[in-house]
Amino acid sequence: MNSLKRVIDRTFMEISQARAGYIPQLSPRETGTVTSLSTGIARVSGLPGVGFEEVLKFPGDLYGIAFNVDEEEIGVVLLGDYWQLHAGVEVERRGHVMDVPVGFGLIGRVINPLGRPLDDRGPVSFDKRLPIERPAPHIMDRSPVTVPLQSGIKVIDALVPIGRGQRELILGDRQTGKTAIAIDTILNQRDQNVLCVYCAIGQRASAVAKTVADLRENGAMEYTVVVVTEGNDPPGLTYIAPYAATSIAEHFMEAGRDVLIVYDDLTHHARAYRELSLLLRRPPGREAYPGDIFYIHSRLLERATHLLEELGGGSLTALPIIETEAQNISAYIPTNLISITDGQIYLSPKLFELGILPAVDVGKSVSRVGGKAQLAAYRAVAGDLKLAYAQFEELETFARFGTRLDENTRKIIDHGQRIRTCLKQPEFKPLTVPGQIVVLLALTGKLFDCVPLEKMHDAELALCKAAAVLPAGIVERFTTADKLSGSDSEAILQFARATLITFQQHE
Repeated sequence: MNSLKRVIDRTFMEISQARAGYIPQLSPRETGTVTSLSTGIARVSGLPGVGFEEVLKFPGDLYGIAFNVDEEEIGVVLLGDYWQLHAGVEVERRGHVMDVPVGFGLIGRVINPLGRPLDDRGPVSFDKRLPIERPAPHIMDRSPVTVPLQSGIKVIDALVPIGRGQRELILGDRQTGKTAIAIDTILNQRDQNVLCVYCAIGQRASAVAKTVADLRENGAMEYTVVVVTEGNDPPGLTYIAPYAATSIAEHFMEAGRDVLIVYDDLTHHARAYRELSLLLRRPPGREAYPGDIFYIHSRLLERATHLLEELGGGSLTALPIIETEAQNISAYIPTNLISITDGQIYLSPKLFELGILPAVDVGKSVSRVGGKAQLAAYRAVAGDLKLAYAQFEELETFARFGTRLDENTRKIIDHGQRIRTCLKQPEFKPLTVPGQIVVLLALTGKLFDCVPLEKMHDAELALCKAAAVLPAGIVERFTTADKLSGSDSEAILQFARATLITFQQHE
């Protein structure tokens, strides 16, 4: 009797609701089925309404991105541990594209491209979520690159300057110090009101741990977000890493902040995309890379820019890193990135083997923004430096054959040796602007020519320390658009002569 009463009551309630115009709301749930699996790829049938790059959910909190949307099946790039998957499991649409948490709560954290923490510091605090793929700012929304981003490295700030909003490629063979330049640049942003995002793409876990430890030890994690994929992560996670890191950086830029992002490195990114493309049966091209390999990097790096003041005036400076093989900068991926970026810093293995660190090859390095993004004080002191160094390298080649040299040639070689020695710089020791200006002005004024080569390092250190007591008026002009006057330059040279006289006497 009780069960019959419940049925009657439920029927009476449904009739009453129907008479009142009530229509029960059902949430649509579109599902499909995995038909086959390969390394980092799943093929799914069903899901007729799925869109390109839409997020799909698999069992076990595993997500994927719809990459190939064909009539009969979908090729899905998996973004996590897929070993528990098998053919026949259910796949569900999520109704949105891939996104990542963004916000100032991420500063100081180490996360993966999905926004999950990797530093054992609890859940990540964020403001909102942004798609990892976003349109680059329009041309009319961009402002010229005129403000320098100081790297703290003499050879770069003087000869290959980087501006805020620029894209400067760092390339060279493996183990030539590419990451060291990027890390030194991040360290130099301390107290410069610049936020940093370091994106490690397919790196060894030990290398990433060392980099994070170096950043933390030098106090750089206070203004840095680290986005990490390791070498054993699925290729899909490696592929989305730089896009996720760029969305995090763009949130800061749109808030009016200056941001530096480092992609370390895009060689692994290109290889991960090649792997995914071949597994998805996309046609291979040159070096087995798919035809759109240029596009995936151009749409990434086009997001780096300097916004107009009415849009907040923020900037995003990109330092992509690429690895060459046997110094071949004309290979497919290096030439692609050279054509996309606004200049390149080339690291020579020959200079590295000679102990000339950082091993920047001045002849093959260039900044297409150049002096427009350089402090006026640098333009005054570094104008003839590149030419003098190039003349020295040319004459040094002939001098090795034992050719008898005239006095003028010997002076050029002696001066060039001082330039080369002076441009050396230890890791994790970025120099301030006043220190660099004083050293470079003394160098172009040939004040170091009377200092023995073995005393150059000590003489430079003494000059950098003494630069702290320069008159405040001169130091202020170092960091403004004002050029150094003749009296300023003479005062600095007199100051440098007084500091270096001790080392000259011990020749």
